[in-house]
Amino acid sequence: MHGVAIAAVALFALAGTSSALPVADNAHRLHGRAAVTLPADALDGQCVTLQLFEGTNNLGYAQRSGSGYAFNSDVNKATAFRLEATALGRYEILDGTAHAYISVFNWLTPGDAYGKRSDFSFTLSGSRYAVKVLETGQLLGKNILSWGAGKSSSTVALATATGCGNADDIDPNVSGTITAGVQNGKIVGLIDMHAHITAGTAFGGQMHCGDAWSNGGVANALTNKCDGHKSLTIGAILENLLGGTSITKSNEHGWKDFSDWPTYNSVLHEQAYYRGIERAYKSGVRVINALLVANRVICDVFPYKDLSCDEMEQIRTQAKYLNDMQDYIDAQSGGAGKGWFRIAKTPAEVRSIAAANKLAVLIGVENSELFNCFTGKNAGTCTTDKVDSGLNELVSLGVSGLFPIHKFDNAFGGTKMDPDTTGAFINIGNVKSAGHWFEVENCTSADAVDQPKIGTNADIVNVLALGIIGADNIDAPTYPTGPVCNTRGLTDLGKYLINAMMKRGMVIHVDHMSYKAASQTLDILEAAKYPGIISEHSWSTYPIINRVLGVGGVVASYPFVPADFIANWKKIKGMSNGASANVAFGLGSDVNGLAVQPPPRADAATNPFKYPFTTLAGTTAGQYVMGTRTMDLNKDGVAEYGLYADWLADNINIAGADGPAFKSALMSSAEAYVSMWEKSRAWTA
Repeated sequence: MHGVAIAAVALFALAGTSSALPVADNAHRLHGRAAVTLPADALDGQCVTLQLFEGTNNLGYAQRSGSGYAFNSDVNKATAFRLEATALGRYEILDGTAHAYISVFNWLTPGDAYGKRSDFSFTLSGSRYAVKVLETGQLLGKNILSWGAGKSSSTVALATATGCGNADDIDPNVSGTITAGVQNGKIVGLIDMHAHITAGTAFGGQMHCGDAWSNGGVANALTNKCDGHKSLTIGAILENLLGGTSITKSNEHGWKDFSDWPTYNSVLHEQAYYRGIERAYKSGVRVINALLVANRVICDVFPYKDLSCDEMEQIRTQAKYLNDMQDYIDAQSGGAGKGWFRIAKTPAEVRSIAAANKLAVLIGVENSELFNCFTGKNAGTCTTDKVDSGLNELVSLGVSGLFPIHKFDNAFGGTKMDPDTTGAFINIGNVKSAGHWFEVENCTSADAVDQPKIGTNADIVNVLALGIIGADNIDAPTYPTGPVCNTRGLTDLGKYLINAMMKRGMVIHVDHMSYKAASQTLDILEAAKYPGIISEHSWSTYPIINRVLGVGGVVASYPFVPADFIANWKKIKGMSNGASANVAFGLGSDVNGLAVQPPPRADAATNPFKYPFTTLAGTTAGQYVMGTRTMDLNKDGVAEYGLYADWLADNINIAGADGPAFKSALMSSAEAYVSMWEKSRAWTA
C-alpha cells in the first residue's frame, strides 16, 4: 500500500510555489537540457525533469517539497524523476525510492510502493505528454497551488536529467553474443515443451504465491505477503503434500532476501520470474511451450481466491496474462515489438522470431475439465458442437496444442494415475470431478502400466483426515496389488476430439492419458499418418513414447537429476523408433506446475558445478542473484527457472564423452518440434 498523505498535505504546496511563470516552452533547451519526445511506449528508464502546462500557460517544474510536489521556475531546482514502465505507454514516476501517486485529496504524493494510483499513462502530443492516472482517469496538472489532478488542457514536457538511480530489478547475469537462432535454415536451440509461466493467475489467483511479472516490478511479482502460505496454513500444508516443504517453517520471505522461497520444491511459489526466463533464453532455450493450466477441484479446495475456478475462465484469464506479459517486456525493452519475449501462433512465426534471435513462446492448454466436460456432480452436456466451438475459441487465443485428458477421468477418456499420497489426493479429486473413484485392473502386460504404486485405501483415509479435501463418497476402494491400469480408454467423444484437433493441425499431448486412451489415440494417428503428437514430461511409458516417435512426434523429458535425465535420453534413442532422438531431445520442466524441480546433485559438495560457465548458447553466465540472495546450483538446485542455464550446462559436463552428442540433441529440439508442427498443419490440406 502507498504511504498515507499526512494531514498537512493541503498546506505543503503554499510555500515555494507560484502561479503562471514566464518560462518559455523551450526552457529546457535554454538550460542546456535536451527535450525528450520519444514515443509514449519508449520512455522506460528515462531520467527526466517534468515541466507542467495548462494549455500554453507554463506552470514551472515539478519539485519535491515535503510530503508533496510544488512548482518552481528554476529548472536547476527541478526534481529528477525516473520513468519505470508498468505496461506499454504506462509508467511509474519514481522520485528516488518514492513512488509518486495521486492521493484521495487529488494531490501527487510520494508513496512507498506501486499501486494503480501510481500508474500513469503517457500520450505524446506534439512536444508534450498528457499524463493520466490509471485508477481515476485524471490528468496530472495543477491542483490549487501544487501538482495533482489538473484540467483537460494539462500537459507535461520532459527533458533529460541525471541522478535518478535505478529501479529494483534482477540481472540475468549473462554476457556475450547468443548463438544465431537459425543456421543453415534450421532453428538452433532448446525447447522447453512444458512450462507454466502463467500460473500466477491459475487456481483462483491466490493458491500460487507470486507472479512471472507484475506491472509493479519485481517487488510486487515476488511478494512476501502471501499470508495463505505461512506456517500451519492450508498453503503450507498443500505445499508439503505436493513438494515436501516444511509446514511449520514458512515465513514467506520473498523479495528481497528470499530467505523462504524459491526453493527447488516450493511448488506453490513462483519459480519462473521473467528475468529468470531471460537468463535461460540467453543460455540456449529458444522456444517455450507455455501451458495455460487449470484445475477446478484444486481451486475449490484453496479457500482464498480472487478469480474464477471455472477452468475455461482460468484459461482465458491466463491467455490475457501471457499477452500482457509480452507487452510488459516490450515496455521494458523500448516499445511495442522490441522485447525478446515473442508469442508465436504459427511455425512460420517461430522461425521468424528465432531468426531475430529472440525467444518464441507457444501457447498450449493443460486442464482437467477441457471445455468443462467433466462427468461428475453438476456436469453439463458435452457434444461434438461444444468440442468444435471450444477448439475454435482456443485457436483464436493462439493455442497450438492441448491435453485431451489430465489428472481426472473426463468426458473424453481415462487418465493415468499418480502414486502414493499424491495419488490418493488426486483420486479424491476424481470423485469430485468425474463422480467416481479410479476404476482399475491388473495390466495386461509389463509394458502397459498406468501406475505401479497406486495410492492405497489407507493413503486415501490419511488424506481425508487432513481435512483439506472431502469426498461425498467416503467408501474408499481397495485396489489390486501390483501395477494397475485404468479401465477407461477414449470415449466416442474423445475420439471425435482427437480427429477435430487433427483437422486443425493441433499438437496432441499424450502424457496423462491412460495407457488404453494413449494407445487408442496413436491407433488413430498411425492410421491417418498424422505426426502432431508429443510426450513431453515423462508421463508416458516407453512403448507409448516409441510409438510417438514412430508416427513423427517429438519427445522431451522431465528434468530429473542429471544422471537420470541423460539416461532417459539414451534409453529413448536406443528404442526401435529412437533414431530421431539422436537428433533431438527436449526439456519438459513443468515449472510452476505443482512439480518439484531438480534438486542439488548428491555429489555437488565433492564435485561442484563451477562459476562462471559457458552456456549451451555460447554465452558466459555468472551466478544468478535475486535481491540479496546469490543462487548456487550446488546448494539450491533449480530453485528458479534461471538456474536451468546452470543445470543444462552441468548435464553436458556430467555426460562426459556423450556430452557433445547430448548437447546436439538438446539444441536440435526446437527445430524438431517446429518441423513436426509444420507437417501437422500441412496434413490438414
